[in-house]
Amino acid sequence: METFEILLGLLAASVALASAAQWLKVPLAVVLVLGGMALAFVPGLPTIELEPQLALALFLPPLLQMSAYRTDWPGFRSSLRPILLLALGAVLFTTLVVAATARLLLPELPWAAAIALGAIVAPPDAVAATSVLRNFNIPKRLVTVLEGESLLNDASSLVLFRFAVAAAATGTTSLGWASVQFVVAAAGGVAVGWLVGRAAMWVFSHLEDTLLDILVALLAGFAAYIAAERLHVSGVLAAVACGLVLGRQQHAEFSARTRVEAAAVTDFFEFVLTALVFVLIGLQLRGILLRLEDHNAWQLAGLAVAVSAALVLSRFAWVYPVTWVPRALSRTVRERDPMPPWSHAAVVSWAGMRGVVSMAAAMALPEGFPERDTLVFLAFCAIFTTLILQGTTLGPLIRWLGVNVPDGVPVPGVAPNALEARREATEAAIEAVEDEMEGAEHKDVVDDMLQELRERAEHAELFRQDPEKAQQRVAAKLSLRLAAIEAARTKLLAGGHEALGADTLAGMVAELDLEEEQMRIALGER
Repeated sequence: METFEILLGLLAASVALASAAQWLKVPLAVVLVLGGMALAFVPGLPTIELEPQLALALFLPPLLQMSAYRTDWPGFRSSLRPILLLALGAVLFTTLVVAATARLLLPELPWAAAIALGAIVAPPDAVAATSVLRNFNIPKRLVTVLEGESLLNDASSLVLFRFAVAAAATGTTSLGWASVQFVVAAAGGVAVGWLVGRAAMWVFSHLEDTLLDILVALLAGFAAYIAAERLHVSGVLAAVACGLVLGRQQHAEFSARTRVEAAAVTDFFEFVLTALVFVLIGLQLRGILLRLEDHNAWQLAGLAVAVSAALVLSRFAWVYPVTWVPRALSRTVRERDPMPPWSHAAVVSWAGMRGVVSMAAAMALPEGFPERDTLVFLAFCAIFTTLILQGTTLGPLIRWLGVNVPDGVPVPGVAPNALEARREATEAAIEAVEDEMEGAEHKDVVDDMLQELRERAEHAELFRQDPEKAQQRVAAKLSLRLAAIEAARTKLLAGGHEALGADTLAGMVAELDLEEEQMRIALGER
């Protein structure tokens, strides 16, 4: 009962902290961690230990699956080279830089333990970066690279971490064997995730219930992760692969209602998990400090500053060379992938906030591991530093560098390629209705439908000829429709319609609600 009460209390605190983040215009992850740190020192509040394996199994699968589900697969595939350079190369480089820094300042620390620390703090956190980036309209390629990196870097860092822990326990290392383990873990994880995703799609084809579809989709990520971990391959990549399968196949098996309702459920689920994980990270502070009471505070502070600085600077030292050098040396790379502005590399370098994977991996260090308490403390400081320093300044940096694309298009889908797609879709709709004209009982209904579709085609042509005027007309029309919907709903709910029955009235209101949501999506408010 006490655990349940604590959970409810944390969720209530998350609501207050999320509201504070919106009011202060500060990234949610930052406020949640600070709130958790403050709660850690509330008198009478029990110490809450983050059980590592439970944290990884509870938080990682759904968060990674949801991110993968929304991934732009064509964009991901076309950006695979920079994504892999970050998810694999940057993780390895950061691990070595942090390990060398820790070893320099703590000469008695074994290399295996130093590498374990580097692997713990190497992967940037997907949720922390997304919480900042979603507030900006930055170039799509930049978002794809950062989100793609966050989908894959956890796997590479956890493989490195396990290798280092095993090396510290046995006292022996084998780079060749570690490389084989990495390839097997990665390939096995992808295979397991793909199989679970396909199995889930088969289940969906035999279900005709929206709620069951949503439940199976949520369970699929956990199933992929747990199955992969039991087979000693990458559970992280399994969850990602499962999410990619579901995302690519959703239109084949999911009904429109399932997709709409699943979006609301996953948004809620994602917020709850995100809120809990960052509050729990903050709550670890008291337990960490209690275990370090006998240590020299100034020495620990110096170590924390040095390791955090190495962590932040190592990303710059990796990103800029791998952005420029391949293009400078290879004309093929230059032609296929032109040189991005230096400001894009700056944003990628600064978007290195750490989160749940780093904290869970640090807590997973076995008892008796060399300098375990110190390493956990350094990992916490790295998470705290990157969240506070980079999390609060990434937004201003994006604005200062001019990376944020102005919202010049109030109505989504009016870019030239989107206009062409809308035109083709409208023409296909017109052809389908015209095919139904022959033998149709109600010709007037068909004529009305064709007139509506042809008006859409005319709007698309107007966008092509005079985009500014077309945007103004569409925005005005959508605003008027919103006002009409609000008036109709108010009238229905005002009373006097008891004869309709509660179910009929609720259905009519739901119809208006869906129409309003459609209008707000068109206006770019969703």
